[in-house]
Amino acid sequence: MQRVVITGAGTVNALAQDVRGTFEAMREGRCGIGTLDIPDLDRLQIRIGGQVKGWQPEARFTRTELGLYDRFTQFALVAGAEAMSQAGLETPDNPLRWGCIMGTAGGGNGTVNDAFHAVYAEAKSRVHPFTVPRLMNNAAASHLSMRWQLQGPSFSVATACASSNHAIGLAYQMIRAGLADGMLAGGSEAMLNFGGLKAWEGLRVMSKTGCRPFAKSRDGMVQGEGAGVFVLESLEHARARGAQILAEICGFAMCSDASDIVMPSQDGAARAIRGALEDGRIEAGRVGYINAHGTGTTANDKTECAAIQSALGPHASRVPISSTKAMHGHCIGGTGAVELLACLLALNEDTLAPTINYDEADPECALDIVVNTARQSRVDIALSNAFAFGGMNAVLALKRA
Repeated sequence: MQRVVITGAGTVNALAQDVRGTFEAMREGRCGIGTLDIPDLDRLQIRIGGQVKGWQPEARFTRTELGLYDRFTQFALVAGAEAMSQAGLETPDNPLRWGCIMGTAGGGNGTVNDAFHAVYAEAKSRVHPFTVPRLMNNAAASHLSMRWQLQGPSFSVATACASSNHAIGLAYQMIRAGLADGMLAGGSEAMLNFGGLKAWEGLRVMSKTGCRPFAKSRDGMVQGEGAGVFVLESLEHARARGAQILAEICGFAMCSDASDIVMPSQDGAARAIRGALEDGRIEAGRVGYINAHGTGTTANDKTECAAIQSALGPHASRVPISSTKAMHGHCIGGTGAVELLACLLALNEDTLAPTINYDEADPECALDIVVNTARQSRVDIALSNAFAFGGMNAVLALKRA
């Protein structure tokens, strides 16, 4: 089987519109969550989020392109361009052996919101002629594949908050099995609009005050938006063209709780963590950092901590853990891709991103949480957790290059 490496990374999120800026924000423990700037904010109970401020699509895309691109597709294309540039690829040498897998939960949610507003609030009889191509979940994957002529397997994955990890994991498996030389993979989301937030309000899992993962005072998640896109290649292919290797993906596992549509399962999360370790033939004691799912809800955080303890045993208390959602918000289907950057930061710069806003410790989350300030520590193996509504679990294991 082929070994699989990451040779390029790109992002747009509430912390920065590139990887270097995101690394700096994570290192500083900067918060990208604030008061939202969206229409009809006064009609919402939840008025904060990890919004990409200062986004200027007109400066990045032509008028024709903007007619085709929902905000989530725009984020994906900009992140994809950064990833391909870092990887040193204009177009792959054999486009038939390259593809694209992207994760998203809401797809073109902004387009849906605008179309509904036009029809119901403004009583218009027509919507934009490209409404369907803009809103479809595969729009980002399709436009990425067209932009770089990737003619291999290209599709989108929708598994709620685990979508990005599933997308990256499937791309990893495809390359490892020899079905492709390389893939673009990641996730993108843009649901910070009136309709998207009003739907989430109904679940009563959102915080009005801020995201405080693992802290005793936590009272809910805060939604964010953004994208993360990565260039994955076989190690052989990357070496042949002299590419810089950012990390190796050495394990992946996915499973289903098959129990409850919204409540997380300790057993399911633990099985996914153990599965990633087994897939990568990694002993629990070698794990040096975990980027946790850590949403800031009472149920998720204590369940995830229990799952980590179950999966890692005695070593669990010695593994540094953080949730960067406290900084950039929960980017739903794109969140795993944005959070994978924290693993790259750890593996390449020995810096563990902090869990900010942490005040009082919770006895049910009694692990080594990296609180409020980044920590310096050498990491050779990192895990990235994603546990979604519907009981969809996906865990990636990464190794220092």
